[in-house]
Amino acid sequence: QVQLVESGGGLVQSGGSLRVSCAASGFTFSNYYMSWVRQAPGKGREWVSSVNAGGGSTFAADSVKGRFTISRDNAKNTLYLQMDSLKPEDTAQYYCARVRRGGAYSNPLHYDYWGQGTQVTVSS
Repeated sequence: QVQLVESGGGLVQSGGSLRVSCAASGFTFSNYYMSWVRQAPGKGREWVSSVNAGGGSTFAADSVKGRFTISRDNAKNTLYLQMDSLKPEDTAQYYCARVRRGGAYSNPLHYDYWGQGTQVTVSS
């Protein structure tokens, strides 16, 4: 069965860096676009970033562009999100998700599998 397991979250000071990972199993990872989505307390889900199947094309929300970098290692079936220059407003639960075939990479409604999430907290 498809599984997505995030790790690497934690507490970091404003301006700091953190890398979260998502280990995928149960499907051919290299065939799918993958995305990161976050949800802050009391707010809706927010698309953060996506990467195409091969890893050569990446996409990011304006709120994180220039600070966050998505990448993947298809040999290791792992998705990453490197977060630099973190701000308190980046505090959220971060989820990795698989984009369904033919779906829009930036639309969470088009994701068919989700991880359980990892908490990122940025202190001011």
